[in-house]
Amino acid sequence: MNKLHEGGSLAFTARVLGALFYYPPDTPDVAPLVEAFVSGDWVEQWPLPSQAVQPLAVTFATHSDEPLARAFQRLFVGPWALPAPPWGSVWMDRESVLFGDSTLALRQWMRENSIAFESQQNEPEDHFGTLLLLAAWLSENGRHTECEQLLAWHLLPWATRFLTLLTEHAEHPFYRALGELAQLTLKQWRDGLLIPVAQKQLYR
Repeated sequence: MNKLHEGGSLAFTARVLGALFYYPPDTPDVAPLVEAFVSGDWVEQWPLPSQAVQPLAVTFATHSDEPLARAFQRLFVGPWALPAPPWGSVWMDRESVLFGDSTLALRQWMRENSIAFESQQNEPEDHFGTLLLLAAWLSENGRHTECEQLLAWHLLPWATRFLTLLTEHAEHPFYRALGELAQLTLKQWRDGLLIPVAQKQLYR
């Protein structure tokens, strides 16, 4: 087994980050995660050196006048223009559209690997949070090759750019810290991959 998957490390971090990026912070499954990050209870459980995550714990706990749910709406839902849209095709399609060619390529890969995608809404499969949750599911089910392909081909090529802009424009300390934590965690994944990350043109 690749060390990336030992002890459920990737599955754990991908599931937590995926939930925080995909679901509103006041939903029943996510509210306890938000509370844990604000209180600092997550630091000892996160598989990164404490000196790397301790400064982020301070940022997560920093008060903001903007309610967290409103910040989530502003950053990931709209109706305002999103500073860092969380869909891969916005970054990898020449026209910066949803359901672009990169989304179709992801769908084809999922079909070829018998991976089903169930959504409550008509939305693209390449949402940052969705891809993290899918990576967690693949890792938890021992599908490590598919997990690494998902990361190397469909997530990591655009994730760094997305997270950089999200962190720069988040304004709310919780989501600024979340973006930085995701950057550090995904770098650890990238360093542990057995296959190279695809080089793809970004248009934003």
